[in-house]
Amino acid sequence: MFGSSTATGHEDTVVVPMRFVWPYGGRSVFLSGSFTGWTEHISMSPMEGCPTVFQVICSLTPGHHQYKFFVDGEWRHDEHQPSGAISRISEADLQVSRHRISAFLSMHTVYELLPESGKVIALDVNLPVKQAFHILHEQGVPLAPLWDFVKGQFVGVLSALDFILILRELGNHGSNLTEEELETHTISAWKEGKLHLNRRIDGNRRAYSRHLIHAGPYDSLKDVALKILQNKVSTIPIIHSSSRDGSFPQLLHLASLSGILKCICRHFRHSASSLPVLQQPICTIPLGTWVPKIGESNVPPFAMLRPNASLGDALSLLVQAEVSSIPIVDDNDSLLDIYSRSDITALAKDKAYAQIHLDEISIHQALQLGQDANSPYGFYNGQRCQMCLGSDPLHKVMERLANPGVRRLLIVEAGSKRVEGIISLSDVFRFLLG
Repeated sequence: MFGSSTATGHEDTVVVPMRFVWPYGGRSVFLSGSFTGWTEHISMSPMEGCPTVFQVICSLTPGHHQYKFFVDGEWRHDEHQPSGAISRISEADLQVSRHRISAFLSMHTVYELLPESGKVIALDVNLPVKQAFHILHEQGVPLAPLWDFVKGQFVGVLSALDFILILRELGNHGSNLTEEELETHTISAWKEGKLHLNRRIDGNRRAYSRHLIHAGPYDSLKDVALKILQNKVSTIPIIHSSSRDGSFPQLLHLASLSGILKCICRHFRHSASSLPVLQQPICTIPLGTWVPKIGESNVPPFAMLRPNASLGDALSLLVQAEVSSIPIVDDNDSLLDIYSRSDITALAKDKAYAQIHLDEISIHQALQLGQDANSPYGFYNGQRCQMCLGSDPLHKVMERLANPGVRRLLIVEAGSKRVEGIISLSDVFRFLLG
């Protein structure tokens, strides 16, 4: 018996990536098929975290193909595995999917994001930056709204990007960052200083606005999602006041695209057929940022760094490229780890920021500061290096991104974990909302 697989594509398509999966375990699993002339056995690799599931991606020419699995010396066939047809979604189906998602988000409000119980941290604008730095690290949060007691209102947000800019700015004034330097800067003073710093940093004007970007509990989920996308922020405070003049505001929640995506996944989980786009492999739709292919000269370079690159280089790249994370790869571009903006708060551990020089500490060393002493380097935290394959359907990618703490998925090649691209929450919403 054979499995069959059909690869379809446009006339200008030369090959189509097809994912083959053997989910029944084994010591060694190989794939062979009509596309290899039945002479070559292609080694399959166990999936990360699923040692009994083997997979491989092959680039096939459009047409009909047969295949079998060679498992521990015996030919096997998976009768339950569906054929893997890959074709691009029609414009009509795409617009239908977008319309239904847009309608759902317009009909539901932020109240659906509010948890039954929980806590939200806010910081006084007169706190020293150093103290705020430690609070965010101890509480394990990447940002916090700012409260001004004099004005009686929330006036902004302190984020991991602030700390990156602070460390880079102070690093320009001496060979070492001292605890005393951070002690003299209150959050309020830093916010004022940002207005001057902004004039020297191209492409980041939106990060220094005095205006607090927020939403109310009666706003629609679509309005909140668009507000996050348009202002290029990751989270916005949900603030409510029972007074017409906005006095005595209450901080209810911090809304993110992750929470909104979770609502979408929950609502359409049992009616996925009404959204044709959810079944599409992500490699067939314009989603995410991909490593340029050979000959693609008009595509901007994909930001990746080696583990021995300096922390200063990583922070500069985060700011200049306006990205929230950078894959850390080996010499073969295989994924080792990832450095994100929020990782900067690890420097609060044991006051590490007071002893380091940004250009003398490597990314490897900086990441180790945030690890437990017994944790090995690389993939020490499942939340850090969430991965997917280019052949994964959109609904699977959305479900992973809807998990708390997951803000992006790294697209890797099966087996080698060679980085092929990255998909963020904002990428998914830009695609879904058109």
